[in-house]
Amino acid sequence: MQVLGIDIGGTGIKGAPVDTDSGELLGERFRLLTPQPATPDAVIETVSELVTHFQWKGPVGCGFPGVVRHGRIDATANLSQDWIGVEAQKRFEQATGCSIAIANDADAAGLAEMRFGAGRDRDGLVFVVTLGTGIGTALFVDGHLVPNTELGHIEIRGKDAELRAADSARERKELSWKKWAARVDEYLHRMHALIWPDLIIIGGGVSKKHEKFLPLLTLDCEIVPAEMRNAAGIVGAALLQTRS
Repeated sequence: MQVLGIDIGGTGIKGAPVDTDSGELLGERFRLLTPQPATPDAVIETVSELVTHFQWKGPVGCGFPGVVRHGRIDATANLSQDWIGVEAQKRFEQATGCSIAIANDADAAGLAEMRFGAGRDRDGLVFVVTLGTGIGTALFVDGHLVPNTELGHIEIRGKDAELRAADSARERKELSWKKWAARVDEYLHRMHALIWPDLIIIGGGVSKKHEKFLPLLTLDCEIVPAEMRNAAGIVGAALLQTRS
């Protein structure tokens, strides 16, 4: 099955055609900047531009940075709050003329890792954490997704965890890898105390530099870098069409 996977992020919206049987991208990724402010109309227009770029007429899967239930946006931290209550699936389908499947972006990335990456053939409780503009999380129990966990927003030291430990916090505060790793470590210790995962997979763009911070983590739990890297969101978004 060939599906156009689209990963909607706080800073960029990227996509590519995907072979959902192999997880391979069937073309070069195309990326557009996320409009600011990231209102529904502006983001939908950008996604439509991406679909037009590929001259795509088939099924599309979208990973969205927020809580998505039955195609509706119930919460988002890094896009305009005007998204709340929007029937996103219907709006995207109307704008593109394509069949759309949509889900939380971290859940989508997690699906790719569990199918083709670091979580394949792993049972037990697997916790996928994407470190980027924010902290996305995906939770799997014996391979089954628990959707919309949003565990990047727990409170640590009086602040939303992602304001301290997302990769954007490292860049914004110009933190050394050692100082930033200590913040990530604190976050993971808190999560481990709450959910006791058997495996933690660290994804997001920063995972390609995992050798700079993973060795500095002190948690007594198996922690591995994501294998799908930046393709995870796109591939996972495409996989949404195989679940709908």
